[in-house]
Amino acid sequence: MRTVIKAALTALLAAGTLGAASAQAPAWPSKPIRVVVPFPPGGIVDTVARQLQPRLQAALGQPVLIDNRGGAGGTVGVGEVVRAPADGHTLVMVFDAFATYPLAYPKLGYDIQRDLQPVTQIVSNPLVLVVNPAVPAPDLKAFVALARSRPGKLNYASVGAGSSNHLTAELFKSVSGTFITHIPYRGGGPAQQDLLGGQVEAMFLSAVLAQPHVKGGKLRALAQTGARRVPAYADTPTVAESGYPGFDVNSWVGLLAPAQTPRPIVDRLQAEVRRIVESPDFAARLTEQGLTGIASTPEQFAALLAAEQARWGRLVSERKLALD
Repeated sequence: MRTVIKAALTALLAAGTLGAASAQAPAWPSKPIRVVVPFPPGGIVDTVARQLQPRLQAALGQPVLIDNRGGAGGTVGVGEVVRAPADGHTLVMVFDAFATYPLAYPKLGYDIQRDLQPVTQIVSNPLVLVVNPAVPAPDLKAFVALARSRPGKLNYASVGAGSSNHLTAELFKSVSGTFITHIPYRGGGPAQQDLLGGQVEAMFLSAVLAQPHVKGGKLRALAQTGARRVPAYADTPTVAESGYPGFDVNSWVGLLAPAQTPRPIVDRLQAEVRRIVESPDFAARLTEQGLTGIASTPEQFAALLAAEQARWGRLVSERKLALD
């Protein structure tokens, strides 16, 4: 009899403990979610964020607010999220340059691996080498010949030192034996404006951002950087096809949260993003733009960040690039 009573009391105590824990754990999300885009409007991160926003908002049942916080290559906006409460209501969307922050900003003030929790890589896309139509180069071969004949006279834009635009261009310069001058900007919007205006001649631009300008004849696409052609650029050869085998670079956009964000919240966010990205209509839209939906797990995204940091770290060291 005593054994039965003891077991019953133990069960009641356990149930009470679980009930108290449940009562203490607030429902999530309990208020609007702020997604910091650490760049000005108009770039690839902002574009992906705004395409995802209405669907994520519907899935989570709370407003999802896009907050553009540009500055210092994105590090200012990311820093805000590092210091935000780890309750799942403040997130940050970044792109590939995020992996090079430790290289570009030795006095960053935070550790991207220690202070942030990867949630998911959302999409990837090749970059497209585009030139202003005034540049007398109909294809990549002609562009390389032009650059070699005028070393240092041609300029290429990037969204900042350490970005994929910058590092991909430096990798291409290395394999093609060309010298093209780097002009860094404070985001994709300003860089595109000067490229369209002819203030700079070339840029390795995100496929999704280049597409309307290429279709409209305002930019000329010479080559795409991935291993295979994407449907949106079926008539544009890859850099590898154009005489530089093995060249394979893709840009990406991903979502992160403050480091101590509870894992159930991280998993819910990843699952909702995956459902959106894999929905037939959204996936079709991505394909039309030259994007590939990924929706990786937090562990897969963390592995990508580590691999990118190692890859570009080698290039920075070999070419003695200045990233500050």
